[in-house]
Amino acid sequence: MRNITITCLLIYVINLLPVAAFEIELEETFGDNDSVSTVQILSSTDSERFRPVINGFINRNPELSVRYVTASTAEIYTAIATESTTFDLVISSAMDLQMKLANDGFTKTVTLAGNENVPNWARWRSEVFGFALEPIVLLVSKQDFLDLKFPKTRRDLLALMRNNPDIFINRIGTYDPKISGAGYLFSTQDSRQSDTFWRLAEVMGRLNTKLYCCTSKMIEAVDSGELALAYNVLGSYANAELPSDSNAQVIALEDYTQILLRTAVVPLASKRPDLGTRFLDYLISVEGQDILDKQAKLPALNNFEISKLANRKPIRLDSGLLVFLDKLKRSAFLREWDAALFQN
Repeated sequence: MRNITITCLLIYVINLLPVAAFEIELEETFGDNDSVSTVQILSSTDSERFRPVINGFINRNPELSVRYVTASTAEIYTAIATESTTFDLVISSAMDLQMKLANDGFTKTVTLAGNENVPNWARWRSEVFGFALEPIVLLVSKQDFLDLKFPKTRRDLLALMRNNPDIFINRIGTYDPKISGAGYLFSTQDSRQSDTFWRLAEVMGRLNTKLYCCTSKMIEAVDSGELALAYNVLGSYANAELPSDSNAQVIALEDYTQILLRTAVVPLASKRPDLGTRFLDYLISVEGQDILDKQAKLPALNNFEISKLANRKPIRLDSGLLVFLDKLKRSAFLREWDAALFQN
């Protein structure tokens, strides 16, 4: 009999070795209690989003179960890079941290049966594999824009915030790049795209912007009207979680929309890399991509809607992602961020 076992939220988990303690958000086990083997997956993607894919995999592999552990992108990187945890597959929206794991020798080279399903731009060597796209968008509260035009560009957004401080004071949200690996990636890539980012950061600082760990919290705050807008939100989460009559409106800014890749790696420390590879093969298969796109609402690599976005700017999966992970560059970026956001 299949079951789902949910452990507690925000706990410290010991993963096989006593020294491997790291903070997780949720742990679930899918499949038969009497399964022959269990695929151990560590992921930053919410289990609710990923559930259809896991169920599809188990339907194809009924002899297996899946242990699915969710954690922040930063915790995931730390768990693999410093704690020798033994997961079979690691999934993250922080492309740069996944690249660093591979570059620093913490991932295995794998051969996928469906290798041709992953285009060259969605892989790095045979270690980091993209399997889903993710637009980074603006989320606004409709009730606060009854008398305002929705911004089309970041310049429009700047003008709105400057001209309407009474609406936006204490009511803007964005990722905290100090605690969120994905948030750090979005911010640093923004800074590479345009100088407008730092002007945005300064205005957001004057308006006492609130910093968040994750997209789901920002979605809730905009939908409830607590926030008037949230900048750099995962578009697929917003589209999947918001009902048609929601107060929140998703906006893909037309000057550019960053597109990240959700990526997967098989850790070097995995005890069953064959199982991690088997799950990854399912992710990139025609069936897996179809489930991701239609049921999990995580845009597949060939998603048509994303291909139509104006000025989409894919974040390239290459060694350039490592630039801002240099300790000196990271420190300098965060100092500049602090100066913009926390003004005296």
